[in-house]
Amino acid sequence: MDNRYQPLDPAVLSSDEISRPSVSYWKDAWRRFRHDKLAMFGLITILIISLFAIFGPMFCPYGYEDADFMNIGKWPSAEHWFGTDALGRDLYVRILYGARISLSIGVVAALVNMVIGVLYGGIAGYFGGLVDNIMMRIVDILIALPSLLYTILLMMLLGSNVRSILIALCLSSWVGTARITRSQVVSLKHQEYALAAKLAGASDFEILIRHLLPNAMGPIIVSVMFLIPSAIFSEAFLSFLGIGIQEPMASWGTLANDAIPKLTSAPYQMFFPIAAISLTMFSLNFIGDGLRDALDPKLKK
Repeated sequence: MDNRYQPLDPAVLSSDEISRPSVSYWKDAWRRFRHDKLAMFGLITILIISLFAIFGPMFCPYGYEDADFMNIGKWPSAEHWFGTDALGRDLYVRILYGARISLSIGVVAALVNMVIGVLYGGIAGYFGGLVDNIMMRIVDILIALPSLLYTILLMMLLGSNVRSILIALCLSSWVGTARITRSQVVSLKHQEYALAAKLAGASDFEILIRHLLPNAMGPIIVSVMFLIPSAIFSEAFLSFLGIGIQEPMASWGTLANDAIPKLTSAPYQMFFPIAAISLTMFSLNFIGDGLRDALDPKLKK
């Protein structure tokens, strides 16, 4: 037997073994996210609010438009958990219906802004040069315009309804997502996998959609997540000013506006919608912070 060839020591072989199974980027992000207590609290709270908003009114004997002039301004009780308003309508049901409107506006506005912002910023960042300069100057102009001014103008032209609020929120909110997407695409388009795809004959659209944008989704998802509380707050603010959702529809901002005349005699009418807005805003921001930390590759262990 040739002495030059000897079996390896088992200790040397075991030292090269992988200590734990490899996990994907998204699985590792979920692992870090679920270890964030505030983020999980926010996620569970939003799920509970959503479930109550969807199914809660089904188990309540009152409708959000049912006025009862024999129970005007009743304080919270076993019959009316959150009390009644100035027309005797049950506040608990109206807050649940308000959650439907406010959450729907926030989610839809965020999704529309994500689609517009990702495509716009991706095109600007990938092609660069003159295309990038023109597109980003348009973004700068939109950022400079006062959003409240054209929002009020849209309300006057289209009326105070959900459609006009969504159009107003979608006109300029996508610019932040577009700028983030552009910066990510600019840094990724010269990577080896993008160049290999181009050499393999892939079109510019295929490279952008199939290779660059999926690898830039981490910061984009975080940006979109923060758009949801921003849209909810904007809708509540407009409704509180009286130029948003109008009666008999109920949003949290509308309920807060209705409670102003009774602020001293029936403060509970203001407390419950404001508490719902605050709890939702805190929860969504906790989720956004958790996603930002979970999707940051620098924090990967």
